[in-house]
Amino acid sequence: MKICQTSLMAFVFALVLPGCGKSFELQSSAFQNNGFIPGKYGYGKDDGRANISLPFNWINPPEGTQSFALIFYHPNFNYIRWAVFNIPASCNEISENASGKNMPEGSIELPNFRRTTPPYYGPEPQPESAPYKYIATLFALNVPVINGLEYYKTYWEINELLDGKVIAKTELTGVQSIKRRSLLIPN
Repeated sequence: MKICQTSLMAFVFALVLPGCGKSFELQSSAFQNNGFIPGKYGYGKDDGRANISLPFNWINPPEGTQSFALIFYHPNFNYIRWAVFNIPASCNEISENASGKNMPEGSIELPNFRRTTPPYYGPEPQPESAPYKYIATLFALNVPVINGLEYYKTYWEINELLDGKVIAKTELTGVQSIKRRSLLIPN
């Protein structure tokens, strides 16, 4: 019985010690996990929308990470709102409003599902609908670059592209909604 307890303890320590209990985590100064994404990061003309790309930062990448890929998408429709590949392993953030102009050196932005410029296409919920959910997924990859990148239409196609290259992933979920402006008609 003592051998089993020792083996179990060794197994538990092997799970905890490599990362010292710290988990790979994606964060944003714009919203908390499961929180509201402010309107300025959305696409459209309502509620102060400016299509400013979201800021992201990450902590505790796993050992062996050679690059990152960031995917921001709408899970109900699998629409890619923003896809960034070949983010250097030395990088730990993408600044606010960086899309198309101030991205990490060497990174590549794929076209969004509407192929607009900049490549970031912010949240665009329908007016008066229930809040739409958006998910940002950061992948830690075991390769320094992914070559031959082209437009990938859905989140699932991108997952196929990353197959066998992912060491770990972390997600951050946000929601957004729009209130329709009422038209004031004088009596």
